[in-house]
Amino acid sequence: MLPGFLARTIESLLGREGRSLHLKAAGGATALLAVVMLLGSWAVVAVEDGARGANLRTYPQALWWSIETATTVGYGDFYPVTLGGRIIGAVVMVVGITTYGMVTAALATWFVGREQRRRHRLGPGARELGEETARALHERFDRLERMVAGKDGRD
Repeated sequence: MLPGFLARTIESLLGREGRSLHLKAAGGATALLAVVMLLGSWAVVAVEDGARGANLRTYPQALWWSIETATTVGYGDFYPVTLGGRIIGAVVMVVGITTYGMVTAALATWFVGREQRRRHRLGPGARELGEETARALHERFDRLERMVAGKDGRD
């Protein structure tokens, strides 16, 4: 059941034609992070099994550790003691940091793009309003100049 759900989730994140590149990249990175965290949790339990001072003994502990590591929280309650476990930890960290950076960039791009589209929609109307205002101001200045010169403009 889980692999089918995972495949559908990845397809929905990456498969839409109209979706922008930054959203596809963030979705792909998020899917990759999920896989790295799940597989990394399994791998770290396997590598740490039987090591002296190991505290990552069960998959739930290792899954919690991988979440802490990917988010760079690192409470220190669980940590790998073997070289292999530390390498797995480094991979989880790098993928987590990269993913959160990409998601943040995708959100920022979305907000900026939304504001640009809003301003673009307002652009033609604002330009017309500006031209109309400039025309009205020119007419008033012309009338004031005629008044100052002694020509009221009323014949």
